[in-house]
Amino acid sequence: MSRDPSLRKLRYFQAVAESGTVTQAAIDLNVSQSSITTGVREIEEQLGVALFQRTSQGMQLTHQGSRFLNQVRHVFQAVDEAFEGRQENPTSVSGRLDLAMSYTVAGYFLPPLLARFQRRYPGVELCLHEVPRPAILQGLQSGAYDLGIVLTSNVDHSSRVERLPLLHSRRRLWVSSHHPLLARERVGLRDLVDEPYIMLTVDEADQTALRYWAPTGLSPDVRFRTSSVEAVRSMVANGTGISILSDMVYRPWSLEGRRIVHIDLDDPIPTMEIGLAWGREAPLSATARAFHDLAQATVHE
Repeated sequence: MSRDPSLRKLRYFQAVAESGTVTQAAIDLNVSQSSITTGVREIEEQLGVALFQRTSQGMQLTHQGSRFLNQVRHVFQAVDEAFEGRQENPTSVSGRLDLAMSYTVAGYFLPPLLARFQRRYPGVELCLHEVPRPAILQGLQSGAYDLGIVLTSNVDHSSRVERLPLLHSRRRLWVSSHHPLLARERVGLRDLVDEPYIMLTVDEADQTALRYWAPTGLSPDVRFRTSSVEAVRSMVANGTGISILSDMVYRPWSLEGRRIVHIDLDDPIPTMEIGLAWGREAPLSATARAFHDLAQATVHE
């Protein structure tokens, strides 16, 4: 086996780490499951460490795997920068772009896309605004913002905005690494009603959660409400409670170094959709069109 792992194998590893299963990674990358499995195994053999713990719930990163994932992300960022640095700007776009985003988007989705845009269009003056979704939609309609990146799954279809989906992120149950629910083959919302629940409130997460609990006639036993994802992460990891959150904000370790495991639920839990939004009445400016096209191209890579 070659001592130099290919970027393809690193991509396989990253896909498994971020999706949690070989099956989903194979679907995302449009390759066979055996290719994914072989590539990940060869990387582990070369490194001499286990990057995943194989469980009935899927592939959970080990501590070494979590560290390696961060390094792999840096590798692909460097590759992107290297290629983009040698490409001429497609157009000499300049001017101002007012881009609005919500809290979750600003912290967990936007930074890589933003950096890529700035490298490609250095002549654009970016003005960033972190505001709640309703204020973003109002600003798009009034012309205060050129574009918004929002949780489009929360946008009412009657809103006068156009949308471009960029990411679909599954919601799964978060539990501590020693939680009794991990011993069950199947877990549904009914199994959670007696568990202490940590409810995230930022970006309407609490309202979204109640919408998918409501059809079951059940409700979570909410013990604490917080706008901090890190607070949820730490409380779950330390066994204070459980929560259901999207894969986009999932990390397998809390700030204290305690492990978090996510579980697929039997009940139909809607995915979290992030997308680009703009006012329906006004045409996109040159700077907004440049950001729109780059975001769309990034989705299809």
